[in-house]
Amino acid sequence: MRLGVISDIHANLPALEAALEALRREGVDEALVLGDLVGYGPHPKQVIQRVWKEGLPAIAGAWDLRVAYPLPGTLPEGVGRATLAWTRAQLSEEELDYLRSLRLSHRRAYGGRRLVAFHGKPGSPEEQPDLLGPAKDFLELLSRYGAGILLLGGRHLPLARRVGAGLLADPGSVGLSLSGEPGADALILDTESLEARFLKVPYDLGPLLFDLKAWGLPPVLEKVYRTGRFPKEG
Repeated sequence: MRLGVISDIHANLPALEAALEALRREGVDEALVLGDLVGYGPHPKQVIQRVWKEGLPAIAGAWDLRVAYPLPGTLPEGVGRATLAWTRAQLSEEELDYLRSLRLSHRRAYGGRRLVAFHGKPGSPEEQPDLLGPAKDFLELLSRYGAGILLLGGRHLPLARRVGAGLLADPGSVGLSLSGEPGADALILDTESLEARFLKVPYDLGPLLFDLKAWGLPPVLEKVYRTGRFPKEG
């Protein structure tokens, strides 16, 4: 089974369309979304509608929960805080209900191997684990869930790592990649051999930047889209 995995679309429709087209060209059998459909970018409504229309299984990311449930508590700083209320205001109640319907995990067996996916740490989408951290931590997670594949989205950095007999991977970010290179990230995973191959998919920035300016969203995002990193302050 060749599984296409994407994450962290962040309301960037041109990037999502490019990533989905790339996965189609690669002939993947299925696709999976690891959350953060919305937040930051100018196309929250369009991204939700596209994922919905495609029938893609998706889990909830931290941003999806922030938008769906406007609860008091710690808000994201800086650029994130500036786009949160705007994002929520763009969505219909039906689209908000869709975000509320997303589960916190995805679990499926492929042959004799079980795949488990989360956004961030299991049960805590706000927290981002260090995928290069101690192997014992991830061996414990693989054992806890009886999994041979553990997918953890949310760090915006593509990475795959063998841990014991299992695989740990983050597909990176479709719409707000922080790998130091512009473009949409996607992962193609062979669930039998555990071969992980990453794609960096170029897309047209023109419509994205036009809409970013038209909606008055933070201009610093343009630099992130162009460079694949947030500029250093100072």
